[in-house]
Amino acid sequence: MIESDLLTMAYPPLLVFAAALLVLVLPRIAGFAAGALSLAGVLAISVYAPAGEYLTGTFLGFDVVAFHVDGFSQMIGIGLGFLGICSVIYAYSSGASRELVAIALTYVASSLGAAFAGDWLVLVFMWELMAVTSTLVVWHYGGDAVRAGFRYALFHGTGGVIVLLAVAAHYVEAGTFVYDGTGIASGLPAMLAVLGMGVNVGFIGLHTWLPDTYPRPHFAASVFLSVYTTKTSAFVLYRAFPIGAESDLGIYIAYMGGLMSVYGATFALLQHDMRALLSYHIQAQLGYIVAGIGMGAWMVETEIATAGAMSHLFNNILFKSLLFMAVGVVIFRTGEEDLYKLGGLWREMPLTAIGFALGALSITAIPGFNGYISKGMLFDAADPHYYGVHEFEALYWLLWIGAIGTLLSFIKLGYYVFLHGESDISVPDAKPGQTIAMLGLGGACLLFGVWWQGLADLAPTIHVHGGHYEFAYPGGGESELHPYSPSHLETAGILTAVALVTFAVVRKPLSKLDLGDPARVVFPAGYYVGRWSMLATTELYRIVDAAAVGLVKRCYWIGNNPVLAVDAAARRLPGVDVEDRQPTDGGRPSTIHLRASIGTTVLLLTVVLTVVLLVLLG
Repeated sequence: MIESDLLTMAYPPLLVFAAALLVLVLPRIAGFAAGALSLAGVLAISVYAPAGEYLTGTFLGFDVVAFHVDGFSQMIGIGLGFLGICSVIYAYSSGASRELVAIALTYVASSLGAAFAGDWLVLVFMWELMAVTSTLVVWHYGGDAVRAGFRYALFHGTGGVIVLLAVAAHYVEAGTFVYDGTGIASGLPAMLAVLGMGVNVGFIGLHTWLPDTYPRPHFAASVFLSVYTTKTSAFVLYRAFPIGAESDLGIYIAYMGGLMSVYGATFALLQHDMRALLSYHIQAQLGYIVAGIGMGAWMVETEIATAGAMSHLFNNILFKSLLFMAVGVVIFRTGEEDLYKLGGLWREMPLTAIGFALGALSITAIPGFNGYISKGMLFDAADPHYYGVHEFEALYWLLWIGAIGTLLSFIKLGYYVFLHGESDISVPDAKPGQTIAMLGLGGACLLFGVWWQGLADLAPTIHVHGGHYEFAYPGGGESELHPYSPSHLETAGILTAVALVTFAVVRKPLSKLDLGDPARVVFPAGYYVGRWSMLATTELYRIVDAAAVGLVKRCYWIGNNPVLAVDAAARRLPGVDVEDRQPTDGGRPSTIHLRASIGTTVLLLTVVLTVVLLVLLG
């Protein structure tokens, strides 16, 4: 009992936020160790904290639940906590600065706050904090990342405002912000929630920030970015449209997911930039999760769809970050982003090649790896010949096409980077910390593929009875999970064979294509508005910054040279003669340092506002 009380008193976001501050003040290795330990604490809390509502109270007269523990939040907390440990180790070994990791940990803290929120008011605060801190992670790298970060901020700022409107409309309908298990109120709140959350989960047309942003920052930053915003947002989408909600929007959400899986896989296949390819596959894999959420929200007793969505979300945390790590090591060692300019690296970088292979086999749903288990659940939920209904027939085939596109993309990426030809460069393999992080995540991908019962135990809608893993589905009562049945293995074999044959046919013409996203043609007005508003904002910041710095430096000089200042003023008066004097500082320029980046400025403001809100909540 004492241990449980201690676990529920340790608020996961606060643990990680405190570690972010320690990273800034402690020696580098001690600070990074504190960051990893804080995430180990999150992992322990997610595993052992009893279900319930904690840190409840009132804020501005509204009931709030800052810390909500149930099977769903525990599952995502385990994934985010374990990934966080690996990401900090990877960042340390990759030479990431203390400032970058401190900002990234603040971002992780806000993501955990959104995942463990028990009401919509806390969720909105953490959602906006997640948008701010993730923007700072992008901005920290400088250069092109600053402009990409501004476009990223425009998307997420707009999405956050729409989510806030959805929450306000929900309060008008429900009279409370606290989660009650039925999701967001139907009607206008639900419509606004789908639109606002659709930005973060990469709905088609709202997704261009993904391939635009994630290839630009430090490669260690891309590991953090590849998971925390999108996966937390997919989980929040589930909170808005939970299983059994019977929302009319569920069928549209499901089909949007199916289209995302095809769209993302298609444009991933056309990319030359390795991180752009992986970014499109964030959208593609989110499509499977969104499809499962939509199916679960549309019909009663679609437990297999919800189990598949949450399991694929959990698995995606593992294999997507692993793939960004492996590609990051390639970029780190070779300095090359274009996959067609590489080749034969498995001889030079065997450990990195193994890490990539573990992630690629997982995301492509090869039997024996975790993606096979969760994608199999989603296929079964959509297939009218298994547990689906005839309304999901087209959705099932969309998911099929998306799976083939995923296989093609990773055959292409692995072939051209690691297998094709002889490497014409000699480079070292991954550093020890990078290897530990990659093999840790890869081992988890393999573990949950072989020991699929462990993954099923984590999924809240899979019920264990006498060693059998059962679930309910529409019109069919109870059924049992059998991921390695002959029919499932046959499906996986057909998908793999089709992809291999197709790659052999299209490999050469495919290498000549590098197509941009048509959304940038469809929405040119948005592109140019974003571009010019970004330029206007950054130029205004430069002017205000230069004026403020100039004023303070002038005042500083006057304070050091008051007599010369009076002389200078007197010379401006007509008929006044002033003799020349020597400066008291010997004529040396001012040494006062007043420079601060946009990221540092916003980070300081965020810290101050967070402390103020925590005090008010207390």
